[in-house]
Amino acid sequence: MGISDLRTFVSRALPKRTKTQPVNPHRIDYAQVAEAAEEKAKKVQHPKGKYTARERINMLLDDGSFVEIGQFAGGKIADGFSGAGVATGFGEINGRQVAVYSQDFSIRGGSLGQAEGVKICKLIQRAIQLRIPVISILDSGGARIQEGVAPLAEYGRIFRQICEASGLIPQIALVLGPTAGGAVYTPALNDFVVMTKQNSHMFVTGPDVVQAVTGEQVTADDLGGAELHNTQSGVAHYMGEDEEDAMDYVRSLLNYLPSHCNELPPHYDYTPSPDDEQAAADVANLVPSESRMPYDMVEVIQALVDHGEFVEVQEYWAQSIVIGFACIHGKTVGIIADQPSHNAGTLDVDASEKAARFVRFLDAFGIPIVTLVDVPGYRPGAEQEAAGIIRRGAKLIYSYANATAPMITIILRKAYGGAYIVMGSKGIGADFNYAWPDAEIAVMGAEGAVNIINRRDIKAAGPDEKAMLAKRDELAADYQVKNINPNLSVEKGELDGVIEPGHTRQAIAEALEVLRNKDRSHHGPKRHVNGPL
Repeated sequence: MGISDLRTFVSRALPKRTKTQPVNPHRIDYAQVAEAAEEKAKKVQHPKGKYTARERINMLLDDGSFVEIGQFAGGKIADGFSGAGVATGFGEINGRQVAVYSQDFSIRGGSLGQAEGVKICKLIQRAIQLRIPVISILDSGGARIQEGVAPLAEYGRIFRQICEASGLIPQIALVLGPTAGGAVYTPALNDFVVMTKQNSHMFVTGPDVVQAVTGEQVTADDLGGAELHNTQSGVAHYMGEDEEDAMDYVRSLLNYLPSHCNELPPHYDYTPSPDDEQAAADVANLVPSESRMPYDMVEVIQALVDHGEFVEVQEYWAQSIVIGFACIHGKTVGIIADQPSHNAGTLDVDASEKAARFVRFLDAFGIPIVTLVDVPGYRPGAEQEAAGIIRRGAKLIYSYANATAPMITIILRKAYGGAYIVMGSKGIGADFNYAWPDAEIAVMGAEGAVNIINRRDIKAAGPDEKAMLAKRDELAADYQVKNINPNLSVEKGELDGVIEPGHTRQAIAEALEVLRNKDRSHHGPKRHVNGPL
């Protein structure tokens, strides 16, 4: 066969070409639609100093790890796709899988419609199945008014899904824009809420509605800004300088959390550091010997933990107590500590709730609870009684008394009355309890005690006030030796030992090692929920 014959054969074998192929009028170029939507989002968000929904996801997750699901769910409508108001999917943070959804404010103000609600519920359901954390990035005007009752029903379903996941998998909310109306209960039900100084707002009713109903003129920041929720309401757990800082905090937080309640808390290879050993040895220098002198408990914590790294939670709210995460010899712990530099470290209604919910979270996920005690008692006064110190203080008792995670308590200087009991005492269920040599443990301080039980002896010292004060001091010194010495608590079995301050870090590390296989058996998929106490 010659060349010409071969060309003829090939031309006959090939299908005949038509001049034009018919175009499918229903064909959608999804890539083009997504690109156009992202460009629109940038034009809306960037001038406000905010990132788009997908930019935020990519900033939060490890590079290239995001896999979006249901991007075009809900069907096509006039201005895009029904469910485009939220991006949902999976990715990794520091190599660990997480589920994430991010509301898109450029799509109808990020409002939630039925399609968006379905996408979010499906994501949380899948996260429960996979036993991985859920991170929500919130930037929404609330329920989509045009859809009537449908978005309200979806919020109900979302709340139910969050409650089902509570105590089973960690849930973290990043509030990076407005969150209004019923939508505010989405972050409120999460374990941790992170906001930014600018742009973040949460309120049940916005400024316009407040003015219309009450006549009160108030700004969005004053009504529900990051500062208010981090310092006064206690709704938020961290206030980021900007979106990058907020996301860095979330990534740091996840380093201390297991992916689900039946996974062991993260632990890391640790090589003893001379700096850590020196800081631990010198910890006594940070605590004044005079029991009424203030000091910064955060500095003490940093001296006791690996590399001085302490991730504090709710730093600006209920500041008489400190909570947060750290590692000791590579093992993750949650720390609860009184803060003598604020109101002398007394327990009030807010401090009780702050500590109670943190203990509850730690126990739900099996994270060891380390309590550092320096507390004079509950904060006295009619204001505290009226605010419900009995009812709200009982939440802290309930949290400690029901906890089965490893519990280690160190009394640094003093622990008086009911506050001694609730701050991880042996009686309430702690596994290991230690005290420093000069620690004071009693119903009340020596002066207060002798004023009650020796008032006649003091009065009989003479009409001279100086003589009575001298007698009181004498009796107080005697009471101190006989009743407040920590050795008495050791003899009664309420302390496992009196340790030198420089041995505190080692004592905690040894206790963690002993408790590493503590039996925490429970029935069902999770131990308990972490409801918003």
